[in-house]
Amino acid sequence: MATSGSVREFEDQRPRLLGLAYRLLGSATEAEDAVQDAFLRWDQADRASIGTPSAWLAKVVTNLCLNRLTSARARRERYLGPWLPEPVRTTDGALGPLDTVEQRDSVSMALLVLLERLGPAERAVFVLREAFGYGHREIAEIVELSESNCRQLYRRARQRLAEAGGQAPAPPDRTRWQGFVERFLAAAREGDLSGLEQLLAEDVTSWADGGGKVHAARKPIHGRERVAQYLLRGLSRYVQGFELRMTEVNDQPALVSVADGTVQGVLLLEVAGDHIVTLRTIANPDKLTFLTRQLL
Repeated sequence: MATSGSVREFEDQRPRLLGLAYRLLGSATEAEDAVQDAFLRWDQADRASIGTPSAWLAKVVTNLCLNRLTSARARRERYLGPWLPEPVRTTDGALGPLDTVEQRDSVSMALLVLLERLGPAERAVFVLREAFGYGHREIAEIVELSESNCRQLYRRARQRLAEAGGQAPAPPDRTRWQGFVERFLAAAREGDLSGLEQLLAEDVTSWADGGGKVHAARKPIHGRERVAQYLLRGLSRYVQGFELRMTEVNDQPALVSVADGTVQGVLLLEVAGDHIVTLRTIANPDKLTFLTRQLL
């Protein structure tokens, strides 16, 4: 059984393990379940035989996630409308360190969506290499494949991601994005269609994930004029009667709507230069429980 010291040792690792599981699954609630399962195994393990606890736990969490990915992919193929990852606030260290560009990129909505194109093994190798800096030999031990196979999976993953659109633009500087979001919100509140259009890139795309549980567009909306009109119609429901908060979600500026002590929706703004290039709305209530616990 775990002692108080071993429990503390695990808890010290928890944010890093949650960050690993979240990147592998795209779901914060499923990631929490995987980390809790890892704790149960840690509790029952002969820790005297564990040379490096962080490596042992990374292997356990990775393999628990690999077991979940097959069923998760099947569920997402039946999902109503666009599937988006669960939003997570990234200013409180919930997903472990976000000190490097690679660590921040790997929790962006854009990259998490692209990671869905990879097979489970490709995804695991890519995440372990890019976000956690493991060498190919260490990755081979974690996923129980040969080192040469891991190198091949990593090259293939990078190629497939590049072909699918690469990585997201770097988010605006934190000293600038608050003012940008304030302008966006002011235009929405005032019904200023022209002002809203000026903030959008000409080829902007809006995605919405309602999961069939709340009203949301079932297909992406493209183009500055169509997206601006769609946003004004949609945001009008949240401007009145909801508290709107600006925060940082998945290392991007976001607006979070709150009512009755619960997060009702999240709008993430992907900005390149001075324009919004992509908007992603998550309104499926099943995907907002983790963020609700973070914020409220």
